[in-house]
Amino acid sequence: MTKFTTALILLLNLYCFAQENYYPYSFNVKPEDVKAEAFSKDSTANALIIYERGNSYVDNEDFELKTEIECKLKILNREGFDEATIVIPLYKNKDNSQKVFNIVASTHNIISGDKIEETTLSKKDIHNEEYNENYNLVKFTLPNIKEGSVITYSYKITSPFMFNYKGWNFQGDIPKLYSEYNTSVPANWQYHIKLIGGKKLMTNESKIAKHCLTTFNGGVADCTISKYAMKDIPAFIEEDYMTSKHNYLARIEYELKSFKNFTGAVNHYTKSWDDVDDELKKEKSVGRQILKSIDAKEFLPETIINETDILKKAKAIYFFVQENYTWDGKYSIYNDELSVKELIKNKSGNVSSINILLHNLLDASGIEVKPIIMSTRENGFATKEIPVISDFNYLTVQAIVDNNTYFLDATERYLTFGEIPFRCLNGYARLLDFKSGSSWIDINPIRTTYTMYNTELNFDDEKNLIGEVKRKSSGYHALYSKERYFPNKNSYVDELSNSLPNTEISDYNLISEDKTSDNFYETYNIQYKTEQIGDNIYLNPFFDKFTSENPFKLQERTYPVDFGYRTNYMYSFKINLGDKYTLLEKPQDTNLSLPSNSGQLIFTSELVDNSINLILKFNLKSPAYPPEFYPYLKEIFNKLVDIQQNSIFVLKSNS
Repeated sequence: MTKFTTALILLLNLYCFAQENYYPYSFNVKPEDVKAEAFSKDSTANALIIYERGNSYVDNEDFELKTEIECKLKILNREGFDEATIVIPLYKNKDNSQKVFNIVASTHNIISGDKIEETTLSKKDIHNEEYNENYNLVKFTLPNIKEGSVITYSYKITSPFMFNYKGWNFQGDIPKLYSEYNTSVPANWQYHIKLIGGKKLMTNESKIAKHCLTTFNGGVADCTISKYAMKDIPAFIEEDYMTSKHNYLARIEYELKSFKNFTGAVNHYTKSWDDVDDELKKEKSVGRQILKSIDAKEFLPETIINETDILKKAKAIYFFVQENYTWDGKYSIYNDELSVKELIKNKSGNVSSINILLHNLLDASGIEVKPIIMSTRENGFATKEIPVISDFNYLTVQAIVDNNTYFLDATERYLTFGEIPFRCLNGYARLLDFKSGSSWIDINPIRTTYTMYNTELNFDDEKNLIGEVKRKSSGYHALYSKERYFPNKNSYVDELSNSLPNTEISDYNLISEDKTSDNFYETYNIQYKTEQIGDNIYLNPFFDKFTSENPFKLQERTYPVDFGYRTNYMYSFKINLGDKYTLLEKPQDTNLSLPSNSGQLIFTSELVDNSINLILKFNLKSPAYPPEFYPYLKEIFNKLVDIQQNSIFVLKSNS
């Protein structure tokens, strides 16, 4: 029987392997590609790329950059049908644009045995769309798509923009069996070449081809011929607590350093930060506005002008700008020349204009202040190796008061002094100093983010628990509560009540009424209906939960877990049993730590003077954790959810 079982398992494994006998190193479609029914390496995949290849080179006739693309893609199920719609973005500016040619696409289905039916895309089904001022889109959807179909498509892009050499994404939203990129780069163009995403290349080859590029007047150039390839590339799956996925996708990028024409003249495109600082200083919409003199008396009330305490004065100026000028939701470090004037006139402007006004008012009031340019979390990390100004999309302010450093942003109504929006918590930024030169700085919140619950309850005559809840939060936990509370107080209380099952809320009171307060401190009374079975009461004391489910569900995560800030959570709970009840059973205590003591979960409960005292503490001491911490974070969050959902105290009635 054992031998039979072993043989059966072997046959099943061989069968599954046969069902996945893909041909990943060829654009040609084989019967096995179409017959395959699954992808065992990722059972959640709805589609996968079997083979893709790119080839970029400079054309000898028109000196434009040409890129040829080939792709063979498998549709595994109906959820993968969207992958049969192909979108080709084409960059453009006022003078020129990329163009696409020779689009050829087909759908391949098995009709009997090994016979493949091929359905070709009609040219009338290729559509052009003006997407925005920087891009046009070419779209087409493959015909006759079924579960199991294999689609192939190829096309050629021609580009006049040699400053923007075609990059290559090895990784995408679906898995890939094989991805290859070939390049030919003439020696006239020098690029910074970056491999991003941390995945290893299976092929990384380069050689020199002599005289690959020639001109009509006899000029010649050698070329660097390169081949890059990866295999078995997993899909990139986004999950909570991450910055832009652009930071982590496995890909190759090119940044133009210099161009040397055939006369020997050299244009340098990569500059030093000294050069960039000088350009920004002279730029009419950045440096010239930042350095512009302003009379604070024309803007600020006398109470602020006459304030002698520097910190109080800085806070008053910040709150004045925050209250009187509205952010229009637009990001940019650049403005037109009259942007601050327009802000003053219209009381509304983009992030740069508001924070430049804040900068100038602080500076005019004798407070040490400098501008900061940064990239937001959704925009991705700014390149550190070389200055790339297009990486930056946001401008904030640094103020130094009594040797303490504060990051300031006046765009949001509920931010407190020294707090910047969550979108700005992206690790680092560039501090502009037009006298001493700019420098990289770390962006870390100065305040601890925490939430503390303190609850003391008693039993009433109906065997319900009654008492008061005190809830205090600070930092970003307080900010999120303020953003929900102040626009609609009644809605906030209703939402709170609806989130607490079997619980009635009364006498809600907000202690910290200031919408820019450091803290959010609220109290309310509750009546909780207990669950009674026979003579026993079964009680879960976690009416309000820090998190109701584990946000981490992947088997493996290859990019960091980025919370943005350090956090603390404490739940303190006391139930007075008096002489009416006896504790029969309580949950097990827990003490769980992350590696390097970078986080901790503690849950304890005890009976003291016939009162149940319970404490849950959870803290994350780092704003971000590397991928190798993922299993431990997943485990500690699993335990946190389990404690809150399944911690049951069993009480026996003494009457």
